[in-house]
Amino acid sequence: MTTKANFLKLIVFLLPIFTLAQTATVNGIILNDSDFPIENVNIKTVYDGTKTNENGYYELKIPANTDVVIEFTHISHKKVQATIHLKNGEVFEFNPVLKVNIEQISTVVISGKKRKDVEGIITISPAVIRKIPGANAGVENLLKTLPGVSSNNELSTQYSVRGGNFDENLVYVNGIEVYRPFLVRSGQQEGLSFVNSDLVENIEFSAGGFQAKYGDKLSSVLDITYKKPNQFGVTADLSLLGGSVALETVSKDSKFTGIVGLRYRDNSLLVDAKETETNYDPKFADLQSYLTYQFTDKFALSFLGNASLNKYNYEPQTRQTNFGTLDDPLALLVYYEGQERDSYQTLFGALQGSYQVNDNLNLNLVASTYHTTEEEHFDILAQYRLGQVNTNIGDEDLGEVEFSEGIGGQLNHGRNDLDALITTLEHKGTYTKKGNEFKWSVKYTNEDIRDRLIEWEVIDSAGFSINPPTIDAFNDQPYSPYEGPLTAFQNVNVKNNTQINRLQSYVQWSKKSNLGAHDVWYNAGVRSHSWTVKGEGIASQSHTVFSPRAQFAIKPDWNADMLFRISGGFYYQPPFYKELRDASGQVQPDVKAQQSIHLVIGNDYSFNIWERPFKLTSELYYKSLSDVNPYAVENVRIRYRANNSAEAYAYGLDLRLNGEFVPGTESWFSLGYLKTEENINNRGAIARPTDQRLKFAALFQDYVPNLPNFKMYLNVVYNTGLPGGSPSYADPYQYQNRLPDYKRADIGFQFVIVDAKKQFDSGWKKPFKDLSLGFEIFNVFDNQNSITNTWVRDVYSKRQYAIPNYLTPRVFNIKTAMRF
Repeated sequence: MTTKANFLKLIVFLLPIFTLAQTATVNGIILNDSDFPIENVNIKTVYDGTKTNENGYYELKIPANTDVVIEFTHISHKKVQATIHLKNGEVFEFNPVLKVNIEQISTVVISGKKRKDVEGIITISPAVIRKIPGANAGVENLLKTLPGVSSNNELSTQYSVRGGNFDENLVYVNGIEVYRPFLVRSGQQEGLSFVNSDLVENIEFSAGGFQAKYGDKLSSVLDITYKKPNQFGVTADLSLLGGSVALETVSKDSKFTGIVGLRYRDNSLLVDAKETETNYDPKFADLQSYLTYQFTDKFALSFLGNASLNKYNYEPQTRQTNFGTLDDPLALLVYYEGQERDSYQTLFGALQGSYQVNDNLNLNLVASTYHTTEEEHFDILAQYRLGQVNTNIGDEDLGEVEFSEGIGGQLNHGRNDLDALITTLEHKGTYTKKGNEFKWSVKYTNEDIRDRLIEWEVIDSAGFSINPPTIDAFNDQPYSPYEGPLTAFQNVNVKNNTQINRLQSYVQWSKKSNLGAHDVWYNAGVRSHSWTVKGEGIASQSHTVFSPRAQFAIKPDWNADMLFRISGGFYYQPPFYKELRDASGQVQPDVKAQQSIHLVIGNDYSFNIWERPFKLTSELYYKSLSDVNPYAVENVRIRYRANNSAEAYAYGLDLRLNGEFVPGTESWFSLGYLKTEENINNRGAIARPTDQRLKFAALFQDYVPNLPNFKMYLNVVYNTGLPGGSPSYADPYQYQNRLPDYKRADIGFQFVIVDAKKQFDSGWKKPFKDLSLGFEIFNVFDNQNSITNTWVRDVYSKRQYAIPNYLTPRVFNIKTAMRF
């Protein structure tokens, strides 16, 4: 009897364990009432619990074949409870929406994610990207308000970070590296950024000292995550600059999700406002998609695709630029003939498989292809007059050029064609055990590039041809005869067929722990990169570099909420095709990887003012660069010397204060100081082309207290002048002049007609989940910012004048945004 009784007790004791062994899975994304993910939502049952990650995602195991009450709680949202009954092994997706407990403006701008804070990464909410005004609105427009990020061209989406150039920034979408067109030479030719703001779920940005898992560039990382929809929806945006539409869908069993975005942009509104009168016909359009299918609870497959067509047709007619002083006003009057026809077509596709082996191990395989065909054809004749301006008030010829000091012309010809195919295969993995996280990757890339570069330029002054600077003899006609051959001022004629094979890998470790009463976080890793350059008429060259990197963060157990970080390592940038091609267009296969040693020290201080949260972020950085590949910047085109003939350094301080300056909103102010110099061929230190000494930026949001649906967004940027504006092929040691300071303010007003707090059950507003109308003013104060100078010669004194090429003046725009 005793044995039987004990056996029965054992059965009763083990019965709950057998029952719990039969489990099901609940997962999903928790959203707020504006359909944006919420981090750190507590999810618990009587059996277990978990939290959502930075993307609002959670996964919870529950007992099968029983009613389970799940509770979702968050400090600033109302509690939600749900009772769920699932079969053994069943996977159920549940996406609750949490309402806020207090009334506030429904716009979250930037949030300090704790996990990203220790890594020195800024996380930005996608909501603000679609609302902040800018001539080139989007992710890059917002980045330019951050410290350390600079751009003096509102027509371009390119940016420099802490002294680096446009080619030194990594861009990822869903863990896949994306590329820019090769031949674009001016901001107005760029069209659309690769990143479609309507598809974005999460944005992370690092300005230096980033981890080994990110690739081999010298300056920064922009890591974009496209979203997986949880319900059907349509989003549309329209303005005088173009429009976009995005479609989201999800299957009934939630295994398939898809989001597709179509965009069209027309820069005519901005270009027509410039001082050059043109016939301008741009067509910038792209189609993007992100599709996912969850075959099992362990295996998922996703596809990221992009097709882009950018056509740029340009026929300049006339231009008049007034400059000089009040006492000596001058003007440049130019008459144009000819046209430019450009086309940039890109196709991109990436297939990614993810297999969750167990709770600790995840494996990924990614295959991607990028194909771009680019054409740049132009024949433009410019005939100019440089002279004194009539300043007699009341004269019918006021403002006209009445006495010529210089006349001349310039004929530019180009037939540039490029075809590039980049194919990549990569394996990635993540393994966690006892608080340790290990990441690794092996990646193979083949770059096949076919390039024809034909450019020549003829310059004359007073009817006599100007020789290139490489010819010592100066054409001094008509004062003395010139018997040498007539040659173009510059002439490039090459064809390149180049292949580059790359093998990259990394391994890194991270761990969160304690040091006494203090929280600490460690990260260490190393990358390797081997590449071989070969092609027609090119002697094959192979190179290998290793890049160790590390990060450490500590959160002291103090009353003050402080976090300290230090990071650094060796960062290499193996040359891409553009960096292998010198000024004459020839490929130099022996170009080495540029090296930069980073050291970044940072601090986050969180505090409250007016009972509202604020955070001050400070970062001090230093970079020591060797094997530098010197370059010159022409608008947004970079021309390299391809000879690793320089050394350089960069140091600076970045400060950012963000918080609720207006209750319910979040704004920020940025301040940065930078100094960067290079020493070319041991000739001494001079400013690099990106030596942007001082930068101030602000993004401010406000609303009318008695009318909270009427909102205001202000975007302000001030950058001190960059070095540049020198004549073509000039010696940079002889021209260290700086361009004028860049000053710009954009303001936008938005009136919200329908949103999560203001829904309608009848009438024409019923189908809308969100609807707003907006009005924007670009360059509010009509500042005359210039990107480069045109250099013309005075026929009498042989003096060269720097004529500024101005960017866009004040421009007005209207827009509307809606979601169904």
